[in-house]
This record gives sequence, C-alpha cells and structure tokens, in this order.
Amino acid sequence: MAMKVGIVGGSGYTGGELLRLLYNHPKVEVSAVTSRKLAGKEVWKVHRHLKGFYDLKFVEPEIKNLEGCDVVFTAVPHGEAMKYVPQLMEVGIKVVDLSADYRLPKDVYEKVYGLKHEGYAKAVYGLTEIHRSEIAKADLVANPGCYPTGCILAVAPIAKFAERIVFDCKSGITGAGVKPTEFTHYPNLHESVVPYKVTNHRHYYEIVQELKPFNPEIAVSFTPQVFPGSRGILTTAHVFLKEDLSLDEVVKIYEDFYRDCYFVRLQDDVRLSYVRGSNFCDIALFKGEDRVVAVSAIDNLVKGASGQAIQNMNVMMGWDEKLGLNFPPLFP
Repeated sequence: MAMKVGIVGGSGYTGGELLRLLYNHPKVEVSAVTSRKLAGKEVWKVHRHLKGFYDLKFVEPEIKNLEGCDVVFTAVPHGEAMKYVPQLMEVGIKVVDLSADYRLPKDVYEKVYGLKHEGYAKAVYGLTEIHRSEIAKADLVANPGCYPTGCILAVAPIAKFAERIVFDCKSGITGAGVKPTEFTHYPNLHESVVPYKVTNHRHYYEIVQELKPFNPEIAVSFTPQVFPGSRGILTTAHVFLKEDLSLDEVVKIYEDFYRDCYFVRLQDDVRLSYVRGSNFCDIALFKGEDRVVAVSAIDNLVKGASGQAIQNMNVMMGWDEKLGLNFPPLFP
C-alpha cells in the first residue's frame, strides 16, 4: 500500500515540482496539498501542467488535514515552516522542510534572517551526499538552499586541501519564487545578468557551515547572480589550494568521494541543459596555474529543491534514494 505524503504550501514552484515528481514515485501517494488562499480550488487549476494527473483540491494548512500522512514536505516561505513543523512532529509525522527555518543553529538563523525562531528543533542538514547516514535516522530534515547545494557539492572533496574558495553563481529566476517583483519583471532581467546581495546573501552561512567541518581554516567568498532563464544554477568555484595537486589527482579525489553518489556525475564540461528537469549535479574540473576550478550545474527546482527533498525522503524511509527520480534530464 502506498505511503501517504502531504505538501504544506503547494501553490509555488517547489510545490508544483514536488507534485510533478511524486506522481510517478512507486511507493507514495500525495494525499493532501495545502494553501490557505486557495483552499477548495482544484490543484490542477493552479498547476495547469498537471491536469489529468491529480484530482486533489487544496486544503487549509491545519493539522487535521495532514494527520493521515507519514511524511510532509513544508514548501513555505522562510519564517512560516516553524509554525507547522512542531505540530507535525508532535503527531509522529516525518518532515522535510524546504524553507531555511531549520538549516542553521537557532542563534545564527535569528541573526541572519532577522526572525525570532519559535518552535526550534535540531534537524539534519539534507545534503544527501554528505549526510546520508544521519538522514537515514532523522525525523526532521532541513533541505539545503539551492545555491549551497551547487557550491558544496562542487568543492567538498577538495575542501580540506583549500586555503580559499571563491564561488561565482548564476541562477535562473525561479529561485526568486513564484511571486512577481520588480526584480523579476521581464524588462528588468531580459538580456541581462544581475548580481545581487553581492557580499551578504543569506546562503553564505549554509555554505560555510557545511565546509568548515572539512577544513576549519577555509576562507569562503560567494556572489550570486540571476540570468534571464527559468531553471538552473551554474556554480564556478575557484579553489586556491594549500598544496599543489595535479588535475589527475584532483579527479581521483572526486571519483573516490562520490563513488557511491548516483546523482553526482563528473563530466568533461557542464551545461545547465545537461541537467535540466533532473536531480543530477554535474561537475567539471579544470586546473589553472594558481587554482583548481570546479564547475557544477544543477536544476535549482529539482536537485536544488524538490528533487533533493524526495531523495531525502527516500533515505529517511530506508528506500533506494533513486526512487521517483531515476530519469534522464531534458535536452535540449
């Protein structure tokens, strides 16, 4: 019998992507999708691409509508997940939170996001390739941010050899969420690449948090930019090493590190079009005179959000982590 899952906050891009991916998952059935403003409306009338696949209607985000679920994904804005997660866990539901509410220690979160954290609980950081064994025992997993996913996977294997890492990241505009803003307005973004929060993006703290255990002395710089496309994050990581390593040595380190990581693929070159619509992270490695350059590509809505959340659910439930995600990317 299929395990029942719920989605709190199902009207946005990540909610829609969860629905798309979960439809073909062999072990689950989506039984509840919540939206306070859309309660009573058919899900497919909001996510038109899903017409014919779901006959569910949105329901109010109340615990009574989710009590039959074994796992719930909270796909709500930062500051909102904390309103639901404690109640869900209290009734024995496992949670994968796609917001930032449980990614950082309480004091760091409150400082970075400027919010008082009500209902804090310690979660496992859900970067599956790094924390698989902890995720397998977790009841609450904090799905990583999209930028940190691309950054951390790009450099984790050689972080212990690094003195400094400079991340240059370019994201599709879906990373800004479904609500239109002046920033995402077509004429403001078309034919442009826009740096933003150049030295103070909130995802910096996740990146540092996850790289420091590999190398407490590592220095990290991170600058995000948006390009006029829907999906994808291309990360160029300039890794300045403490000791010289040949390209062959670097490649061998990556091959060993990711040997059992199905969704990380080493490539001769990477493009966003090679991973679009998939849960893969492609990485290409290059050697310069003064640094190693690691370039990663992910789909920010899949490996950077909903696909990784399903990968985490699979590991939490003791299933093959590829379930529901083992399909090739869209190309071109």
